[in-house]
Amino acid sequence: MEVITVKTDAQYQDALAVRQEVFVHEQHVPPELEIDEYEERAVHFVAYDNGKPVGAGRYRKKGDAAKVERICVLQARRGEHIGEAIMEAIEKEAYRAGFSTLILNAQSHAIGFYEKLGFEITSEEFEEAGIPHVEMRKTIR
Repeated sequence: MEVITVKTDAQYQDALAVRQEVFVHEQHVPPELEIDEYEERAVHFVAYDNGKPVGAGRYRKKGDAAKVERICVLQARRGEHIGEAIMEAIEKEAYRAGFSTLILNAQSHAIGFYEKLGFEITSEEFEEAGIPHVEMRKTIR
């Protein structure tokens, strides 16, 4: 399994395919919310296993922080540390790009996952795309 920074349209389409499967089909997020105005400005990542896309994520600049978004792993592949690998790749790339802070809006059921990675909750629970979330933050070095 490898996580790469997306550099080609084919890789971007692979990332989108995973996002569509997880967010639109599984979690019923409206397609118009899944693909947003930040697509072209974000740095995208895709996880491959034997050439097949199994996970994805992205980050974008928001103020002085890197905002991590769209972290997802295909349902059949959860529990294999793919999400952790994606987050590690994002953190390394964001640090190389000069960021010292990562922020994200975590789905409430995933709080424990992000806490294990060193994120701390910085907000009350709120709803986004019909799903409960909290804002989380991590300082990176």
